[in-house]
Amino acid sequence: MPSKKIVELLGDKAADLLQHKPDIDRSTLTLPSPGHVHEIWAHSNRNNQTLRSLQALIGNGRLAGTGYISILPVDQGVEHSAGASFATNPMYFDPENIVRLALEGGCNAVASTFGVLGSVSRKYAHRIPFLVKINHNELLSLPNRYDQTLYGTVKSAWNMGAVAVGATIYWGSAESNRQLKEIAEAFEQAHELGMATVLWCYTRNNGFVVDGVDYHTSADLTGQANHLGVTIQADIIKQKLPTNNGGYLATKQGKISPLVYSKLTAGNHPIDLTRYQVLNCYSGRVGLINSGGESKGASDLADAVYTAVVNKRAGGMGMIVGRKAFQRPFADGVDLLHSIQDVYLDKDITIA
Repeated sequence: MPSKKIVELLGDKAADLLQHKPDIDRSTLTLPSPGHVHEIWAHSNRNNQTLRSLQALIGNGRLAGTGYISILPVDQGVEHSAGASFATNPMYFDPENIVRLALEGGCNAVASTFGVLGSVSRKYAHRIPFLVKINHNELLSLPNRYDQTLYGTVKSAWNMGAVAVGATIYWGSAESNRQLKEIAEAFEQAHELGMATVLWCYTRNNGFVVDGVDYHTSADLTGQANHLGVTIQADIIKQKLPTNNGGYLATKQGKISPLVYSKLTAGNHPIDLTRYQVLNCYSGRVGLINSGGESKGASDLADAVYTAVVNKRAGGMGMIVGRKAFQRPFADGVDLLHSIQDVYLDKDITIA
């Protein structure tokens, strides 16, 4: 039986989540394992230095040796403004406390901006893998523009000792073609330098809201975003947990097979919808990590554990959680990160 704490946090969803059998059989997927790098990536075009960087990511923290990863991302000071992000806990205006939270939280890596990680790189780059986010949105411009702009170079991230770079592409946006070209070139350079690559595969278009229903996190649209991300050779895909399905049908754009809805995600169960995201990551060859999303207060711990259970049972590789961890007292943030990791360490929570 899964731990009592996890079952209690899942509440009345426990039986449904822990016993569900998805429409897409697990035998069709490459599942996370301690040998993922030498069993999967060693046969790819990634060079030896990149393989070493990938191994550094999955070989660190409390989840080392499991094939799963837990990452603390704190780029919200740029993406959502520093005031909105850190007013709750002003200690996180100091970059060192961000890295301390990742270390004490047992994370595989810490993800943040050039400025945050660069300011403490000599003290910490050898103690925890650095993942430098190389592009960002910013909300100081009037009117607000929802675009991702490069903030530095891959070489700068390499020079500070980072093992990986991350980037966002807003698939579906008017600027997505430019972002696609920029990040594809950046990821190529990162691999040449021996760094791993992580892509935030988010959808963004006002047309994805139809009749009051928001399809930005529909399984079919996010699944295709993932497929585009692995096409430019992202090693890990970061995606929001799917909340619904039928984005293609509602927007009446692009092409989709009815079998996606009748066969692959027929029940619209969250594990089925997430497994479809995994399927679009080259059937799991590229790891899927789901994001924790915004902090909602008292429900954060239960919400984070719920997402971890769905991701793990669907065949995902882990979670990347920021605001739910750093927008609470330090010790509580550490506990939340450990609780997420406990899901992946619990042998009684199996891949469905």
